[in-house]
Amino acid sequence: MLDTERLRLRPPQADDLDALHAWRSDPAVVRFVGGRTLDREEAWQRLLRIAGHWSLFGHGLFMVEEKASGAVIGEVGLFYGRRDLGPDFDAAPEIGWILAAAAHGRGYASEAARAAQGWFAATQGDRRCVCMIDPAHEASFRVASKLGYKSYRSTDYHGSSVTLLERLPA
Repeated sequence: MLDTERLRLRPPQADDLDALHAWRSDPAVVRFVGGRTLDREEAWQRLLRIAGHWSLFGHGLFMVEEKASGAVIGEVGLFYGRRDLGPDFDAAPEIGWILAAAAHGRGYASEAARAAQGWFAATQGDRRCVCMIDPAHEASFRVASKLGYKSYRSTDYHGSSVTLLERLPA
């Protein structure tokens, strides 16, 4: 478990389903991550996939809790997406973040991602990490920039243009 000033990051639990389904079924939240909402069964499968990554690799996406309310408001962490985008992307750990709409614009994504990235470097080694962002998602580019990510190429992913970014070890 990781604590920041306002957030708690922890591995997923079975009772995170309702919260995960709420943000993953909100069109405003998924607009820049494929644009497709998840039904409850798909949200359950995603939760199991997140938990399985922790089991296989000892790291993965954390569930993000707002300390003040105790609400689970998103997911953030580093994982292996194996997206078939080439060895320059697929071989590196990928950072990702997605937060409920009510958490947008509050600096939570940067706060949580910075904590997850620091924990990952300390426990897994500081190494090259990657992420991919929809070219229209300005807020995610700001988060990535704060974390030290720089664009290195654009490509197509599932029929949409994405920008690939990397962060080199310190």
